[in-house]
Amino acid sequence: MKLSPSKINTFLLFKLPSAYFTGVRLKAISETECTSTVKHRWINQNPFNSMFWAVQGMAAELSTGALVMAKIKERDINISMLVANNKGSFTKKAKGRIFFNCADGALVDKAIESAIATGEGQTVWMKAEGRDSTGEIVSKFEFEWTLKKR
Repeated sequence: MKLSPSKINTFLLFKLPSAYFTGVRLKAISETECTSTVKHRWINQNPFNSMFWAVQGMAAELSTGALVMAKIKERDINISMLVANNKGSFTKKAKGRIFFNCADGALVDKAIESAIATGEGQTVWMKAEGRDSTGEIVSKFEFEWTLKKR
């Protein structure tokens, strides 16, 4: 059974309620890419009338993490996943609806195959760009995911 946006959004409600209640949602997921979204609202704003950086980070992490989860689930092998590092940069105030897209599905495939073949932990850096409704980049995030066969 494949992961769908509705299944992952339900997962957020029960396992990551802070992300769910601040409005983070998965919009689309495919073999190669994943898109999440979050809208600037009262509950996720900072004192400067824009979206709090950590809420952007949760949405960005979801776009990378959901892709990793889907790739692990399709192989039906017990593989652990954990964020080891992250980087973020901000170029514009995040207002309105922000879309985070990650297109690193091929990198995840390679890391999982290597983890299965070697039995050793693997790392993969994944990127997520946040864009507003005009298409302008408001933030960029990178997450270093560690993957290990159990």
